[in-house]
Amino acid sequence: MPLEYPYQDHPASGEAREIVPGVRWLTMPMGGGSLNHINLYLLDDEDGWYVVDTGLPLKEVQALWHELFLNELNGKPVKGVICTHMHPDHVGNAAFITDLFQCPLLMTHGEYYQARSFSGTGPGNHSSWQGEIFYQRAGMPKDYLEGMQQMWQKRSDDGFTMPTMPTGFQRLKDGDVLTIGGRDWSVVVGSGHSPEHACLHCKSLGIMLSGDQILPIITSNVSVFPTEPDADPLRVWMESHDKFMSTPSNTLVLPAHNLPFYGVRERLRELVDHHEDRMLAIEEHCVEPKVAKDLLPVLFKRKLDPRQMMMALGEAIAHLHLLMHRNRIERSLGEDGRYHFTSIDPGLDRRANPDRHEEPDDSPIMV
Repeated sequence: MPLEYPYQDHPASGEAREIVPGVRWLTMPMGGGSLNHINLYLLDDEDGWYVVDTGLPLKEVQALWHELFLNELNGKPVKGVICTHMHPDHVGNAAFITDLFQCPLLMTHGEYYQARSFSGTGPGNHSSWQGEIFYQRAGMPKDYLEGMQQMWQKRSDDGFTMPTMPTGFQRLKDGDVLTIGGRDWSVVVGSGHSPEHACLHCKSLGIMLSGDQILPIITSNVSVFPTEPDADPLRVWMESHDKFMSTPSNTLVLPAHNLPFYGVRERLRELVDHHEDRMLAIEEHCVEPKVAKDLLPVLFKRKLDPRQMMMALGEAIAHLHLLMHRNRIERSLGEDGRYHFTSIDPGLDRRANPDRHEEPDDSPIMV
């Protein structure tokens, strides 16, 4: 069954649209590019509001927040900020809002401390020796890191670097229940896109705030980075999808990007099938040894800029690591200093489907 979209457009900037009494939806800009918005939410708790995710740390976004505080909160304060995960479009204004209202930040342990570590000083992936080794082993030339440094300088001007985080937080854990506005919101944690992503599910309303864990159109980035070069994020991402399949089928999903939708189980199956198809295509291309860079055309059809290349490599390596976990790919370090990946499953000929794969994605999206 196709997904159903009860809304045809997003709220105007500076406005909050009521989904049901006590739940409001607003949209903040994210600048140019293929993804130009983020959905944020307000939960009414009678004597104040909880903000769910906060947008990029841009002056334009903070001006819209001030406008919302004046016009959309019915004279009540913000009493808490809930961030689903640690990416800048979600935590970007957490310190700004919590400082303004002197209210707590609520996040999972893994997301808060990941955000804190990335908002500190020190070399990033693009300027460290770890990053140099990681990308060279993926098949990238040394001058690639120079292009990455220039790219990240531009991205910092666009608000895509980690902001300063609040100095403390209240920990959310899987299975916790937050009573807001007389209704129970269960914390459901997934992983893969980020370490410990929190979704909020209110069974009585039939609503889930899914953050980036479940999106209706785009596929969240699931990547391996130099900070944890042997990570297996796609495995836990797929396991999280199995977990979220227990979500009632009539749940209205309020995502961080695209439009609210019905059809959570159908979408989860689509996402699982998408990644399984990509992994099979990679296996077929690794009958002869390949480096990660060789596999980018399997996943993406457009020429990639340095930022997109970084994300695309991370996604390719994530697929390779799950295939290694399944004993379908083996990795060896060649004399050229690069990792070479080779298919080893004797049943590949039976499973191969070279003429019926999904078309490669246009390019990776910064989600």
